Amino acid sequence: MLGWPSGPGFWAVTRHADVVRVLRDSAAFSSYLGATQIRDPDPADLPFIRRMMLNQDPPAHGRLRRLVSRAFTPGRTGRFEAAARERARTLLAAARDAGPVVDLVKTVTDDYALLNLADLLGVPESDRGALLDWTERVIAYQDPESPPVVDADGRPVNPRSPAMLEEMFAYARQLAAHKRTAPGDDLMTVLAQSELSDGELEMFFFLLTVAGNDTVRSAAPGGFLVLAGRPDEQRGLRAGRVSPQSAVEELLRWHPPVLSFRRTAAYDTELAGQPIRAGDKVVVFHASANYDDAVFTDPLRLDLARTPNPHVSFGDGPHVCLGAHFARLQLRVLHEEAIRALPSSHPRTPRRAVSSPTSSTASHRCRWLWARGERLSRHSRRARLRQPRPRRGARPLTPYGGYGEKIVI
Repeated sequence: MLGWPSGPGFWAVTRHADVVRVLRDSAAFSSYLGATQIRDPDPADLPFIRRMMLNQDPPAHGRLRRLVSRAFTPGRTGRFEAAARERARTLLAAARDAGPVVDLVKTVTDDYALLNLADLLGVPESDRGALLDWTERVIAYQDPESPPVVDADGRPVNPRSPAMLEEMFAYARQLAAHKRTAPGDDLMTVLAQSELSDGELEMFFFLLTVAGNDTVRSAAPGGFLVLAGRPDEQRGLRAGRVSPQSAVEELLRWHPPVLSFRRTAAYDTELAGQPIRAGDKVVVFHASANYDDAVFTDPLRLDLARTPNPHVSFGDGPHVCLGAHFARLQLRVLHEEAIRALPSSHPRTPRRAVSSPTSSTASHRCRWLWARGERLSRHSRRARLRQPRPRRGARPLTPYGGYGEKIVI
């Protein structure tokens, strides 16, 4: 794909226990040796890629994580709940009133994830569009609908190479300088005043911008899509028989935002009875681990009240997602407000974005299903009034869909 040379192959780790072992054993399975993406990086780029905390092993990884964890506390992220809730209400109301068929990715989840992250980072409103551009450049470069970036010889350019990230890094330096003179209650203020070097701060801004945005940007439409195809589960959530917090965990298990991460064997070892040689590429698959019937009872059944729910959608071990608390908060708030603001929905076929590390949805169109007696939006009333009268002798148009007493608008 995209003209990249084929690699040497890899071990696919799919069972829950083996995935957890690889993620926890950083001595045997290194993030540093070959970084964390399935495709082998250009050797010339590897020293640069290793500057990111995601691509480091202890003890260097621990030092950086401790510095940043001071900024990523539950108390700090929790203070953003009111803003996230108001944003969810505004976006969901606009989607509800936009028409009978709505693309939730375009109208709700893209902006919701991006603007929440911008608030947390302290990015001014005038600069927030750049965050989305940078995220899409890094995450969606494999997607056929995204124009490839090539060099003068027509070869694909790695969007995570130093040259491609310089614009983002320059902005990170400018923003940090601004926060040192005009501090705020945000992550960039804390990072700018920490012991991080300029290079480490740039990499953190890159990691937070991409991972912080795309985690929720992938998980939110995935959760809506899962629920839209299961009306019984929708009704249980709306009726309060299941808590939104529990539902979010099951939706994360069902539709993990990150599909895979790569490790490299640091020495000869064994995994699941297979000999692993030093230098072998080992790739864990989060989605597969989340469906392991040795851990999850009836894993192919969506159970919004499932407990315990030890999914690995946010990883495990030393590299467990630093922003997992903030992601869970955003998803819980979004679903709580969707219960209040939106009717039930029926899914149209989504368009998946092509991206090897993440489970991205490029488009999720759904049709609203209004319960009998619910107040219709102005747009929906107009849609009802424009329905043609049946021809004489023809079978009357029925207002009911296939979900019990539901009016399909």
